[in-house]
Amino acid sequence: MTGTSNGKPLGGRQGGNPPRKNQQGASVSNAASPQTQSRKAKSPRELAMDVLVKVAETGAYSNLQLNRTLQDARLERADAGLVTELVYGTIQRQLTLDYWLDKFVAKGVRKLQPWVHQLLRLSAYQLLYLDRIPSHAAVNEAVTIAKKRGHMGISGMVNGVLRSMDRGKSELSPDHIKHDDPAVRLSLRHSYPEWLVRRWLATYGAETTESICAAGNDQPHASIRVNTLRTSREALLELLRESGYNAEASKIAPSGINVGKGGNMADTIEFREGLWSVQDESSMLVAEVVAPAAGMKVLDCCAAPGGKSTHLAELMGGKGKVWANDLHEHKRELIVSQTERLKLRNVEAITEDATKLSERFAPGSMDAVLLDAPCSGFGVIRRKPEIRWTKTAGDVAEIAAVQHRLLDAVCGLVREGGVLVYSTCTMEAEENEEQVAAFLQRHPEFERDAAGWPDTIADSLRETGVIGDDFNGQAQLLPHHFGSDGFFIARMVRRS
Repeated sequence: MTGTSNGKPLGGRQGGNPPRKNQQGASVSNAASPQTQSRKAKSPRELAMDVLVKVAETGAYSNLQLNRTLQDARLERADAGLVTELVYGTIQRQLTLDYWLDKFVAKGVRKLQPWVHQLLRLSAYQLLYLDRIPSHAAVNEAVTIAKKRGHMGISGMVNGVLRSMDRGKSELSPDHIKHDDPAVRLSLRHSYPEWLVRRWLATYGAETTESICAAGNDQPHASIRVNTLRTSREALLELLRESGYNAEASKIAPSGINVGKGGNMADTIEFREGLWSVQDESSMLVAEVVAPAAGMKVLDCCAAPGGKSTHLAELMGGKGKVWANDLHEHKRELIVSQTERLKLRNVEAITEDATKLSERFAPGSMDAVLLDAPCSGFGVIRRKPEIRWTKTAGDVAEIAAVQHRLLDAVCGLVREGGVLVYSTCTMEAEENEEQVAAFLQRHPEFERDAAGWPDTIADSLRETGVIGDDFNGQAQLLPHHFGSDGFFIARMVRRS
């Protein structure tokens, strides 16, 4: 899936995630329109507060609301970066921020008006997490907004709370949060819902769970996938470095390049000319594990916006056929735009309910089927921070039921000796290992296939301890392993 997240969380944000920090400015015009200039412009912090209130009150997707706000405001690059950082960082750290704010707000933050609550959150985020912003700037701007939106009582309260926090902020660090229950402690320190932390503790243990939580709060790095039909990774690395980019070959993805402080890599001439796609490193592994060959017939069941489908087509040397399916017509158009940009002629984008693909294609007609399934999306939390607050344990069970139906619906399309790859962008055992185990019980004609994984990928995962000597053809990548998204990939073959 080409895009910044490359995940397919069920009910997740649509339209791609805006780059964090200053990267957003690459797609924002610096020139304000006369209509904008004629109005009293809102400050970056007030704009961020408006986005946060909208997300909290209406359930709006943060990336879409943020994009609309930035497009309307036409901010300078640095100001757009500040708004982006404040929105994502405040959502990300909101539980920890509320934990500290409750110690300074007399009646507790839950009693506050929504806009006051969000104003205090984003201001506390600046005081506690953004060293480059002077404390007096954060406090003074908050007081100005409070006076503009409220009354002297509110502005006085905001001033008092924030100045008290600033004086005592040496004590307001995650390490000072103590609790006998490790789930509560990790939840408060890293700002995750307690139910989710408990699930990860049960699956991964305390040390790994803390690493998962910490990595989910890191800023995602930019990574691109080389279109190997147009150029080589070596040639593109040289081009990027000559152009001043800090570019390094991915340690796990054969066609991947990591770009440090590169800005919006989708807003470049080279992207528009089809030299690369923007995709997370973990997501790049999926098509590689399918390992398609030239001339194959391959079906990508849940394909939009097309990153994995186009990667499959590239790996096939532009020969053979990839059917890229999605349920919605507007998403099919996203796939088409990607194939045209990359100048691929062996991808056909189709629209169909994935559970009905067996009515469209004959049994055993595919050499390989990829099911990159809808999922809870916890592997892409660093890119979509509100996922942690919007999903519930009940959602995980419902999503797992959908995955169950999809696997049963598409597996019959795989020919004997053919490949079925199942992937998700989450770390939930119910959606991953348990899902595959239950599928294999229902369908003994399939078996896991470790031998079919590309050696370079398996060796890299083995070196870092992601897989061991007991590797059976499925792997769970966690966000701290390579600084990439959390992803699960299982390769299965149909017995001959």
